[in-house]
Amino acid sequence: MSSASHDALVLRPFEGLPNERDLVAMRQLIPAATMAAKTTAEYGSVDVELATILPMAWPAVRRTDGSVTVGIQAGFPGGDLSRGLGQAIKQALALEPGNPVTAVTLDDDAPRLQEILDLDGDFEISVEDTFEFWLDPRAERTAEIESSIQQANDSIMPTRPVEGLPHAYWVDAGPKEHLRWVLDAAEETVIDAVTRLHARRESGIGEGTKYVGSFRAEGLSVPVWDLPKGFGAEGVEAEAEAFRTRFEQALTTEEPLTALERRARGGIVARQVTLR
Repeated sequence: MSSASHDALVLRPFEGLPNERDLVAMRQLIPAATMAAKTTAEYGSVDVELATILPMAWPAVRRTDGSVTVGIQAGFPGGDLSRGLGQAIKQALALEPGNPVTAVTLDDDAPRLQEILDLDGDFEISVEDTFEFWLDPRAERTAEIESSIQQANDSIMPTRPVEGLPHAYWVDAGPKEHLRWVLDAAEETVIDAVTRLHARRESGIGEGTKYVGSFRAEGLSVPVWDLPKGFGAEGVEAEAEAFRTRFEQALTTEEPLTALERRARGGIVARQVTLR
């Protein structure tokens, strides 16, 4: 495989993996989360833990039990995040247990996640309140390790999945709360759906909430809502069924936008942000 292909930008690197939308959330939205996977038989059927981030922003680590943990939020070379992550796993597999991968170097045959992982697994996400998953169960818990984890924990913005709204995440960002929802739909379709609801004054989730814009992350659209302080994940969950119903109806509507909706769309498009 040529270096040119390594550098080619892949806009949707997790496409074809189970639970693509939560993988995008782990890359872009969630401070601390894990997802269980396993390599294919070709790569030894080794347990793999996909994690948001690792200590020192390591790309991956080979645990003392031989399993591999890879940090999705680390920096990777090339234009294909999936290939960078696959190469990080491959490099970790070549290490003696108990050692980290500190830098990723793409081989000519660097595998993508879609090639190195067994895709029959559940790939179920687990959102964590702390970075305790950093700890190797067989390693000694020293004062330095405890202090490092506590410092990392103090930086976490509370983030929760929303029951009734799959792949949506509530976050307490300090002065504001937000809902961010990863959608597997074309960006223009998402904007049209928000437009239809906005024109009917139904684009909010509940009282005091407001749609504020959206961005694109790893090829998927992520609309964002501001929530009143104290609204909480529970407040979103109370409105989730009704909101999801009207949003999905708007998402599947194919009728042309009305004049009122076209005017509303202009303001919405102005708020779009593309994330690379």
